[in-house]
Amino acid sequence: MVSKQHILQSVDAWLNDVVIGLNLCPFAKKPYVSKQIRTLIDESSSENALLETLYYEFKHLEQTDSQQLETTLVVIPNLLSDFYDYNQFLDEVDALIKNNDWLGIFQVASFHPQYQFAGTQPNDAENLTNKAPYPIIHLLREQSMEKALERYPNPERIPEDNIHSVTRLSDKQVQQLFPYLFK
Repeated sequence: MVSKQHILQSVDAWLNDVVIGLNLCPFAKKPYVSKQIRTLIDESSSENALLETLYYEFKHLEQTDSQQLETTLVVIPNLLSDFYDYNQFLDEVDALIKNNDWLGIFQVASFHPQYQFAGTQPNDAENLTNKAPYPIIHLLREQSMEKALERYPNPERIPEDNIHSVTRLSDKQVQQLFPYLFK
């Protein structure tokens, strides 16, 4: 069994080296440097328990000022290791948001070691933009995203720029940045 410390170190390295280092999310650096990102390791063994954790994390975000806590990464080391199952579970997360009247307040971003965009092959480089060391559900404040997007030139280019960034990586760089894909 992998220790919580190892999980946190792996996620932090991914966040620092990949998400921020490759500028895949141009809005991540400020809350990272300001320590406004909460990383929660959820060791649930059932999807219902994970949904409960997500509910309480959304509530925590709702009750905490964004200057103190901007966003939460829920890391799922023991569940949803299959990408298909993970992707199906995201429908439950969307229902959780809808059923609690959080549409327009919260949204999620998804990351997984086996992440695969529709219409791609498993090893296509563009999938690297959403590959993480563990399944992760990123809870975002929609208002914060809207503000960040207003200040960012050409936000519609972000996905294209990200694909360009990861396709330029050498094999050695991919192995260094994504070591969990080669175990």
